[in-house]
Amino acid sequence: MTVVFALLVIVVLLLLVLPGTSVRILREYERGVVFRLGRVLESKGPGLVLLVPAVDRMVRVSLRTVTLKIPVQEVITRDNVPARVTAVAYFRVIDADRAIVEVEDFLLATLQIAQTTLRSILGKAELDSLLAERERLNEDLQKVIDLQTEPWGVKVTTVEIKDVEIPENMQRAIARQAEAERERRAKIINAEGEFQAAEKLALAADIISRNPTTLQLRYLQTLREIGGEHNSTMIFPLPLDLVRPFLGEDRKS
Repeated sequence: MTVVFALLVIVVLLLLVLPGTSVRILREYERGVVFRLGRVLESKGPGLVLLVPAVDRMVRVSLRTVTLKIPVQEVITRDNVPARVTAVAYFRVIDADRAIVEVEDFLLATLQIAQTTLRSILGKAELDSLLAERERLNEDLQKVIDLQTEPWGVKVTTVEIKDVEIPENMQRAIARQAEAERERRAKIINAEGEFQAAEKLALAADIISRNPTTLQLRYLQTLREIGGEHNSTMIFPLPLDLVRPFLGEDRKS
């Protein structure tokens, strides 16, 4: 009687334990990589998954996009400027079987690849490119990292450079460079304005030289402008023919 009772207890315990070890429920964004006696089977999920107790082992894999923060990296640019760069990468698992079988820890492996690639790509760029051409550098980083993680079933969708820190002395040098650039542009604009004004004056002088009456009209207009300003100054044009005898030109001739 005791033996029968013990057997019943064992059977009840098995009925209670076996469902917990053989039944799994996977969410919509999860997949299960099932190993049966060490051999991988086709990935399962989502929904209800039945396992063979003591034979099957399942590893859950999330297919959602993961935000991977890349720690601060010390980078020396192509023009020998030290910089501290932080970035962020977005990736997701597209093949659960390869993500478990091909690499031990795909999250850690992706992080290490992202760090080394960041130092390598940015080390080939100059400081001006690092500050002004981030979109191009982001695309290069994404392509290189994704190419290396593709065998693991990991798809890197985006890589963004968040912040670039440079030494204070280099910041002051960049500020001086920007100020000098603004001054250069101002001088060029001023010179272009003087050049255009000279062109217009030469054209006006050519037109006036063809018709002397135009000069008289210009003189009258100038007198009107002076009189309109309540000025007592009077400008009177004196023909050179009247003063030429006093300049000694006749004696020289």
